[in-house]
Parts: sequence; C-alpha cells; structure tokens
Amino acid sequence: MNAADTIMIFLILTNLSLLASSRFNACIKIVALQGVIVGLLPLIAANGPLTIYSYLLALLIVTVKGILFPYLLKHTLRSVNVRREIEPFIGYGASIIIGVLALIVSFWLTTHIPFHDKILSTTAPAVAFFTIFCGLFIIVSRVQALTQVMGYIVFENGIYIFGSALLIEQSFLVELGIILDVFVVVFIMGITMFHISRAFDHIDTDRLREK
Repeated sequence: MNAADTIMIFLILTNLSLLASSRFNACIKIVALQGVIVGLLPLIAANGPLTIYSYLLALLIVTVKGILFPYLLKHTLRSVNVRREIEPFIGYGASIIIGVLALIVSFWLTTHIPFHDKILSTTAPAVAFFTIFCGLFIIVSRVQALTQVMGYIVFENGIYIFGSALLIEQSFLVELGIILDVFVVVFIMGITMFHISRAFDHIDTDRLREK
C-alpha cells in the first residue's frame, strides 16, 4: 500500500465520521483533519521532483482548510447557542448506512469509467465521488446552518480530490481562486449564522420557515 492509498483510507474514515457525528466540536476537528490530509495531495500528486509550487500549494491548502476554516467555524460556534445537531432530516444510523452504500456505488461506478494510465491511485476517483456525495448529503440532510457549511467544505474537498486523482495540472492562481471562493462562503455563512442566532435564538434552517 502506497502513500496515496493510505491517504484515501483516511479520507473515507473522515467522511464516515462526519456522517456519524452530531457534536459540532467533533465535526470541526474532522473537517480540519480532512483539510490537512487533502493538503498533502499536491506533494503526492507531483509529477517528478517536488517543486516550490507543490510546497506552496500544500502549505496554502493546509493553512486555509486545516487551520483557517476550522478557526472560523469554532469562532462561529462560540457565538451560537447550540453544540450539536439534534434532529437531522436523516438519522445518524441511516446516514452511515447510506454512506456505506454510496461508497460501494462510488467504487462500482469508477470500475465502469475509463481513466488514463497516469492516475494518483486506483481508489482515488471513487473516494473523490464519495467525498462529493458526503458533502452534498450533509448539506441536504442536516438542519443546522453550521453543519451545512461544513458540508460545503467537504464537497469542495471532493472536487479537489478528483482533480488530484487524475493528476490534472492546476495553476497556483486557479487553486487560490477556488479556495478564496470557499473562504468567502464560509465567512459570509459565519456572519449569517451569527445574525440568525441573535434574531431567532437558533441556527436551525428548517425552523426559519416558522412564523
């Protein structure tokens, strides 16, 4: 088992842990860990000797996704009155079962998609699809805005994993633009959740329809 396969296993575990966890502190730590793991991909996916670009990209991703995003999420968490997801649309037991089924489907799907020979890992495309699914699933199945923001981050991680899996060459400016887009979303959602919490004493998006 090479380093890429090891990273893919850790990514699968972080996704399943997010589906199973209801406590925001634990979820934020998992998202931070996933950000650090994703940040290692430029070092593994580099063709030939590592360049300054590879190190800078890895440092940028680890700093933003592994440190900055979790810090903003924790700062938002301190501003609201909830500490866990209480009544999601889909329970945690069912979420894990759906997640395992999605993982199986992801591996089955990638066996029917032709990829070129130069690929990061044979498991990487399946893990990328699974991560994208987990991000979307968290967004639609959870009611707390904070959890939905984490789902958006996981979704973007999946897109980046897929690009890295196919060893797609990305310019530093393109990747920086993607990360800045996610940063803006997280920052705006943090402000929004703070004001929602002050106005309604909760951040339950489902209850915002109540009069």
